[in-house]
Amino acid sequence: MNIIVKILGCIDLAAALALLLLVFGMHVMPQYLLFCAGLLFLKSLFILSGDILSAIDLVSSIILILSLFFMLPVALLWIPAFLLLSKGVVSFL
Repeated sequence: MNIIVKILGCIDLAAALALLLLVFGMHVMPQYLLFCAGLLFLKSLFILSGDILSAIDLVSSIILILSLFFMLPVALLWIPAFLLLSKGVVSFL
């Protein structure tokens, strides 16, 4: 069970990295953004089992997909980046 939590935390950290790269204006491959968004969407299905924090994954997945087509405000990228970063770090404690 412990290894599953760490794998899910790695997904959060990878998505947080993608969001932070977008915040700082670096070029992120669309394949990486779609990969992270897809994993976050699959991970967000845990909301059906009652995990409220999975809503963060769903919102972050939508933001990553929207960032492919639109130039989103930086404040909209900071918040999910830090929330995912904190979720990922806590999963390793």
